[in-house]
Amino acid sequence: MNDHTMEPSPFTQTIDWLAFTLPEAAVEEITDMIGGDWFKTDTGFRGYPISWLTSNGRQGVGKLGTGAHRKTKEVHVDLSAGIVSTWPEAKVRTVLAWIFEQRGHVTRLDVALDDRQALVAVSTVKQAVDAGQAVTRSQKFQTVAASNMRDGTAKGETLYFGSRESQTMLRVYDKRLEMEQKGREEAKEFGVRWELELKQERAQACAKALINLQPEDWREFLVGILRSYVDFRETSREAEPWEKYRAPLLPWWQVLTEGFKRCRLVIQKVQQTIETVCQWLGQSVSAMLALAYRRRGEEFLKDLIVIGTQKWKAKHWALLNEGPEKTPYVLHPA
Repeated sequence: MNDHTMEPSPFTQTIDWLAFTLPEAAVEEITDMIGGDWFKTDTGFRGYPISWLTSNGRQGVGKLGTGAHRKTKEVHVDLSAGIVSTWPEAKVRTVLAWIFEQRGHVTRLDVALDDRQALVAVSTVKQAVDAGQAVTRSQKFQTVAASNMRDGTAKGETLYFGSRESQTMLRVYDKRLEMEQKGREEAKEFGVRWELELKQERAQACAKALINLQPEDWREFLVGILRSYVDFRETSREAEPWEKYRAPLLPWWQVLTEGFKRCRLVIQKVQQTIETVCQWLGQSVSAMLALAYRRRGEEFLKDLIVIGTQKWKAKHWALLNEGPEKTPYVLHPA
């Protein structure tokens, strides 16, 4: 599933989100297992009064919460795509196995299946739904269209099967178009994304299957989850339920799911820059820095900077030296 010697496949898989809860664990043990630079914040997270944060690139955010009143030792962790999608398969399995060893529960697991060449357009999927050819357990289907505020031009739409409240939700959207709109250079490498969001029992079962099955069996298991949730068959809205389930698969759906069974796990490369670091600071911690400044003063923030520079590693020096210096105030480690 992660053989870099093979030719690039038009079908790939990415672990896109991981959330879990541990009944008891030390924060340091968790952060060491996950990796990255974590810092404590003064705000709560998901009802936990004590929280920690980490980041990785544009979209990589990790949040940890603990210290709940009735379960003081319980810890909950959310890791977004920008973190878990950069892990090799071995690390994904190691972290999941460790969670279960700690008697923890995986509460959310997102898996993205990418049709990199956009062999099946989003419009094709929508047409099948409109024709009653989607055989699904979902009670809810909706489309969310995006458009340009200035000229009203269409910017693609996302198809949703299920809801946020359910244990399974499927999103289908044009990942290439989404990334082009964000100005991402790697947009051409993508196509249409089928993203499964699994929660609670289904996330737990999927995670256990990932660490217990061989890679090829895991891929087939994953496609089985997808097809058990929604199938596209040569049928109609008026057909009886038994007729729908016996109808032949639509040709494009058969090609797509067979391709997903042979997909490879992709390890996303995150190139962090000074610009993304500053952007993350502005979005994530600027409010808390302002609060610290108001309550503790400028000298307190300067002390934090001194402490921070003494923790610099090779990656921090690389970022510092990546281009012209724009910051007039830089402290070097003692």
